[in-house]
Amino acid sequence: MTHRCGEALALGQCWASGLARGNGRMWLSKFQILILPSSPLLILRLTMCTLEKRGDLFLLTLTGDGEHRFHPNTIASIISLLEQAKSQSKRGSVLITTANGKFFSNGFDLAWAQSSGSKTAAAERLHHMVESFKPVVAALLDLPMPTIAALNGHAAAAGLMLALSHDYVFMRNDRGVLYMSEVDIGLSMPDYFAAIVRSKIGTSAARREVFLSGKKIRGEEAVALGIVDSAAHDSEEGVLEATVRLGEKLAAKKWSGEVYASIRKSLYPELCGMLNLEAKIFATPKL
Repeated sequence: MTHRCGEALALGQCWASGLARGNGRMWLSKFQILILPSSPLLILRLTMCTLEKRGDLFLLTLTGDGEHRFHPNTIASIISLLEQAKSQSKRGSVLITTANGKFFSNGFDLAWAQSSGSKTAAAERLHHMVESFKPVVAALLDLPMPTIAALNGHAAAAGLMLALSHDYVFMRNDRGVLYMSEVDIGLSMPDYFAAIVRSKIGTSAARREVFLSGKKIRGEEAVALGIVDSAAHDSEEGVLEATVRLGEKLAAKKWSGEVYASIRKSLYPELCGMLNLEAKIFATPKL
């Protein structure tokens, strides 16, 4: 992406800075700035994720063609952009989260943990990522708007937990699996992951199929198990278009975001208790 220097609203270290884009608005979680000699252009190289506002819709995208592993910096970027969406929210706002490439997310950055030089240090890094990810789940549950995950590709481990932290989950029918790898690679599941599972997947048989079998579950089966809401989409563009259509329908309701978030939190008391979230009682007349 390139912009003229005068179009940038903020330079240097940037967390959730705004840039004009078409009829909407885009926030970049973090970028590197390259000013070329004798060039009027400012090159913005995205390193993590973006937030774009399209009318009432916020589109959070994990950028690039990699696995979208959750390194601590990536986690911080997502939290920053969710805070930006919350601060800009109004009646009718909706969040859609998606990614580029073959992966929605392949979970925590285990390679970063293992590169620490010792088993103890690796365990500490993994624990740090697990704890750092809690505010992502909390932010999604507390966000004053409906949330939709558009799975462009594979969602594994913490990547699947990110998806399930949304109100709706759409995936493709031609590519992409849901996969909880913990049982295969020998990792226990964090307690709040288990609470997400109990809150979002209705039957014990479905939970066993996903989390105790190491099975890679494709779209149609995921719908049948009640894990995702829709899988009738045959491309990255198709699944995003479907979520945008749903988002526009929800936005047209012009619901109070505070009331919506309070009702959402009241549905998941165990999970919200672990995340120190409380449902507040609101009586807001519809305007």
